[in-house]
Amino acid sequence: MSATSRRAVDVLVIGAGPSGSISAAIMQQHGLKVEIVEKTLFPRFVIGESLLPRCMEALDEAGMLEAVKAAGFQQKNGAKFVSGDKLCDFNFDQQFTKGWSWTWQVKRADFDKILADVCVSKGIPLHYETEVINVEMAEDGSSITTVREKDGTCSEIEAKFIVDGSGYGRVLPTLFNLNKPSTQYTRTALFSHIKDPNRAEATEPDRIIIIVHNPTTWIWVIPFSDGTTSVGYVGSQEFFDGFSGTTTEKLFAMLQAEPSLAKRFRNPELVWPEPKQLKGWSSGTTSFFGKGFVLTGNVTEFLDPVFSSGVTLAAVSAQLAAHLVVRQLRGEQVNWQEEYSDELQTGVDVFRTFVDTWYDGTLFKIIFSEGQHDDMLNQICSVLAGYVWDKSNPFVKNSDKTVRTLARFLDHRQKENDEAIKAEA
Repeated sequence: MSATSRRAVDVLVIGAGPSGSISAAIMQQHGLKVEIVEKTLFPRFVIGESLLPRCMEALDEAGMLEAVKAAGFQQKNGAKFVSGDKLCDFNFDQQFTKGWSWTWQVKRADFDKILADVCVSKGIPLHYETEVINVEMAEDGSSITTVREKDGTCSEIEAKFIVDGSGYGRVLPTLFNLNKPSTQYTRTALFSHIKDPNRAEATEPDRIIIIVHNPTTWIWVIPFSDGTTSVGYVGSQEFFDGFSGTTTEKLFAMLQAEPSLAKRFRNPELVWPEPKQLKGWSSGTTSFFGKGFVLTGNVTEFLDPVFSSGVTLAAVSAQLAAHLVVRQLRGEQVNWQEEYSDELQTGVDVFRTFVDTWYDGTLFKIIFSEGQHDDMLNQICSVLAGYVWDKSNPFVKNSDKTVRTLARFLDHRQKENDEAIKAEA
């Protein structure tokens, strides 16, 4: 299909989600001519409803913080982990790394639309329901992208650089054969937004809670400021197969099977017609960048929802990429491997360690252990706040070794205590 028109920009941004909007806003602040194309129409639902404090720095720099504040989202000051009668409570104002001590719990449809609207208010052209169907890269890194609009007409966009923030759409990885299988185990999530009239009966009803339902299944509980709450179960397909009926009947049965939720969500009323289900969401790419383009957000790598890392990696990668693009288009030399890929990978690897050790039970031994040291908890709290680039934190600098060594130590200490108790008896 031939194009009807061609226009030129400095940077084409693919995707109007958090990484696309944040990168576009920052680049425009530095004088670049930016344009955004987005395949869907906002507002639209997407998962990832609990932000981390590290996001606030990117939102602030992009000039979006005040608009998000005005929306009145539920403030988030920490996270609570529950396993039976065991509890571990993290407050962000006690974290090891200096930084923001709070953020929000958001409905992403509203949150993402606010960020996109800020871009529009800044004069950045944003084209919804516009799909990228082809990208031709030149030797110098410039490109011609063919896009198809809602009415079927096609146009071409000349750009000196492309930022791909297309998320699960994975536009450039698909076009350039950059996709690779994730190393994460395939899991399933079943979730919904639920009216929460009994919320006040709960302890700290506005807190995000992560519940260990069984060793291989966990639950998120994310209250919103409008009186509804997002509740989701994550586990193996075998767990979900253990419940019969429709997805709604399954979710209701699961709620009643979890003692900490059965009373709060008695006679639940769903906001949506039926729960949503996701499978096999983890993904990766062979490279985060190439000549004339960079990948940001979930399009680089998405791990797992358990530590709410998705929006943080999107925001930080967008912030980092935007500055590097500005430098490159000003004629400066940029080492994309060291300054972008390696730097971003540091944070991804820390989150991966926490995801892996959460699912194999290693992290349970730490966060639910008795006699925890404040220093240790504060260092872990910084990771949970998204400050996964602070290499003065041992849980960042040597994340896998630190977590597993500490778990072995605590396990050994517990065995010694148990033996001492038996000897006294």
